[in-house]
Amino acid sequence: MHAEPPRSAFRRRRGWGRSERSIVMLVITGASGHIGSQAAEILLDQGEQVRVIGRKSEGLQRLVKRGAEEMIGNLLDRAFLGRAFTGARAVFALIPPNYTAADFRAYQKVVGKNLANAIVDAGVGHVVNLSSQGAELPDGTGPILGLHDQEARLNALSDVQVLHLRPTYFMENLLLNIPLIQQQGIAGSAVRGDVPFAMIATRDIAEVVAARLSRRDFAGKTVLDLLGPRDLTLTEATAVLGRRIGKPELKYVQFSIEEATRGMLAMGLSPDMVRLYLEMSQAISDRRFAAGRVRTPENTTPTTIEAFAEIFAAAYRDATTHKAA
Repeated sequence: MHAEPPRSAFRRRRGWGRSERSIVMLVITGASGHIGSQAAEILLDQGEQVRVIGRKSEGLQRLVKRGAEEMIGNLLDRAFLGRAFTGARAVFALIPPNYTAADFRAYQKVVGKNLANAIVDAGVGHVVNLSSQGAELPDGTGPILGLHDQEARLNALSDVQVLHLRPTYFMENLLLNIPLIQQQGIAGSAVRGDVPFAMIATRDIAEVVAARLSRRDFAGKTVLDLLGPRDLTLTEATAVLGRRIGKPELKYVQFSIEEATRGMLAMGLSPDMVRLYLEMSQAISDRRFAAGRVRTPENTTPTTIEAFAEIFAAAYRDATTHKAA
């Protein structure tokens, strides 16, 4: 059971030279995650009034100290979401991962319905929905199938303007290789290493989220692909990262289904999540999505794998220092 936080948990931003009447409330779900936290920071920098939603207050304090309002609760609670969205002109909506879910599709369905119902209950006019490459496909995409369903769910809402963002594979996923590099001197996953596909930095997604929430310049139900700067293989990406951390010999290894299963279970993923991730990995290897898209200035984002390597190197140094300590 999740109680509404006391009113003292809400903090109003002041001093931006804007009247209270002109301030527009923008709500960020998943505000402790890579995309939500960065989008909130960008909006706060612009002087927007931002409400951030999370399950734990600790993960939101950096944003609260900068002037954001916080609401703490669970997206499985429709009533909580209705309160959290009340007064919002626009919402950034997403279904957060749940790596231990016994039935992830059921979890996605409940959260997805709660988000849609809360949007209607609160009278939200504009929604930026975090979807994914592959959400256009009706099967064979693992956890992305739930985002396919969520797009349809939000498309059915009347009088709500919805922009579905379909970003590609996150470069931040490569950070999961750090323990493997430390322990075995390799990077790897169940995805083929020789298949080129698009990769994107979450910072670039956050920039788009913040811009579209602030401008609210979309109408009807629309889709925007976000593809990063270019397609590349995991072998290429690993080589770039290896050179940056002083391991030019670092290799990417495609794991067998059995090896990948054991590894993900050891990381604490539920058997259902493992099954879904393996299905998604196969879809990427088969180039069913996130590959060969026509690029435009609007769907091509700036952060290269070489630039992301700086973030990776910093995380690798921190992990190595922590391990040594």
